[in-house]
Amino acid sequence: MAKKESELQKSETVKKAETPPSNALKDRKTILTAKRLETVVAVLLGITTLLSAWATWIGSLHSGIQSINFTKSNNMASKGTAEYNFGMQMYLSDYMVWNTLKDYNYELESAKADGDKKKIAIINEKIEKFKNNISKILSEGIKWMEKNNEDNPFAMPGMEEKYFESAQEKVDQSQELLEEGMLDNKKGDSYNLVTVIYSLTLFLLGIVGTFKNMPNRITVLLIAVVFLIFGVIYMCTIPLPTGFEQMDFSEFNK
Repeated sequence: MAKKESELQKSETVKKAETPPSNALKDRKTILTAKRLETVVAVLLGITTLLSAWATWIGSLHSGIQSINFTKSNNMASKGTAEYNFGMQMYLSDYMVWNTLKDYNYELESAKADGDKKKIAIINEKIEKFKNNISKILSEGIKWMEKNNEDNPFAMPGMEEKYFESAQEKVDQSQELLEEGMLDNKKGDSYNLVTVIYSLTLFLLGIVGTFKNMPNRITVLLIAVVFLIFGVIYMCTIPLPTGFEQMDFSEFNK
């Protein structure tokens, strides 16, 4: 009996030596303690706040550039309209000049047929003076007409478009600025969405401490981290404002 009792005592001693205490097992399994969790939450709160502030600032820059581009587009469109009106006036003026020159040429041919030298001299003088009213575009058309044996300079290919080239240029620039403004508006909206994602992340991080159960805290924390990572990835896909690299930040202090 004494032998059996000693053997039982030995086996119990071996089991105790092999099996660690329950507290040791608990400490070994608990990697993320409440204190460590609070530290992680505090760090993530700081990072998210900084990222949210950055997204808000970049979004406001996009909005500012959008307003500038829209204003420039409107101004350029107004200039294009003015250039178009000027081109139309020049076109009508050249048409009138050409019709007058044709009348003078008919009179000149008639005077030559009659042999009236005095009238011929007067008409030639009128034609020479009137040539000062010929624009560069009409002059180019007349040269083309004489070279190709045509009877109308306005038949030259692209003749009418030449009067509105400057206007079309302004209209194209206006359209480009408008499209840039619309693109900046889209980018600004995207940064606003990023700010919303960061706000949701801050909310989740803020309520982590309200849960008493550690698994619930960890679950909410993981969800917040997922939103944070998604927000950062999405923000990195949105281009920075045009000319951001060349911005002089010292100007903000003036």
